[in-house]
Amino acid sequence: MASIDLKQVRKVYPGNVTAIHALDLSIEDGELVVLVGPSGCGKSTLLRMIAGLETITDGTISIGSDVVNRKEPAERDIAMVFQNYALYPHMSVRQNLEYGLKNRGTPRDEIDRRVTEAARVLEITPFLDRKPRQLSGGQRQRVAMGRAIVRQPKAFLFDEPLSNLDAKLRGQMRIEIRRLQRSLKTTSVYVTHDQLEAMTLADRLVVMNGGRIEQVGRPIELYDRPASLFVAGFIGSPPMNLIPVETLAKAAASALPALPAGTDIIGIRPDQVVMDGGEGIALSGTVELIEPVGGESHLYVRVEGIEQALVAVQQGRASVGEADQVAFVLPLAALHGFNRESGLRVDLR
Repeated sequence: MASIDLKQVRKVYPGNVTAIHALDLSIEDGELVVLVGPSGCGKSTLLRMIAGLETITDGTISIGSDVVNRKEPAERDIAMVFQNYALYPHMSVRQNLEYGLKNRGTPRDEIDRRVTEAARVLEITPFLDRKPRQLSGGQRQRVAMGRAIVRQPKAFLFDEPLSNLDAKLRGQMRIEIRRLQRSLKTTSVYVTHDQLEAMTLADRLVVMNGGRIEQVGRPIELYDRPASLFVAGFIGSPPMNLIPVETLAKAAASALPALPAGTDIIGIRPDQVVMDGGEGIALSGTVELIEPVGGESHLYVRVEGIEQALVAVQQGRASVGEADQVAFVLPLAALHGFNRESGLRVDLR
């Protein structure tokens, strides 16, 4: 196991296209850090730079006490799990698990011990003599993870490993990956564009945007105190309601409270909108759409003067119907403030 440290790391492609701006990030020994962000934000490029699959333009990458800038991927003692499994189709599961160890000259009895243990932990022992084509997507992903585990590397790197699986299987595999990582205590960097996956897996989240880090912290910290408009809109499902102050002031039934200078945008999480009265900013509108989502309902409410429909979450079945007129409240304690020009958070309290 080892920590991973990135200091002033940059990646510039030909034509002066900057994919990663000067970036600092420290990942602690045994920590599971998730890089999350929209397509093109630089998260996969950053992972590939750590792996040695992409060169870096400037800065240093250290794994443990070793600066690995000039080391080949095979010399970095990391194991990577890809979204396409990258299994050898002509080999059995057992042979896929053994392959890397054989190439490193690992003794036969040690290979057998590691493969047996990985198969037990991942519950793939019955499939050891099958070929990858005889396995389901989830089973193949377990084999890909097993191939990483048997190497006992300093770090695991996961590149959107669940993106090819259906929703139910993704949920199961999320639990499996988290359980394994906690058991093995191996430093892990995990890339995904799925913020639910990111929130449930991470010890710490790294939200990326345009090749830069927007915010780093525990998932609940980013949910409760997003540092920027980008994080506020990206983390959370449904995302945070973001309302320009001037339009909110016109739409509200009463005057807004005094706000700190520079507060142009007010945000509130949909699950903190109150539909049955209370203290706060009172609004009313028409229910445009209701999304029943199992144990809760998402209400999209059109408020005159506010461009975007506001989203409220009700537990259980919706108490109103589409096209109904509703009144609701934005509690003052639940509000977030942002500055439009800088995109940064403004503390309201």
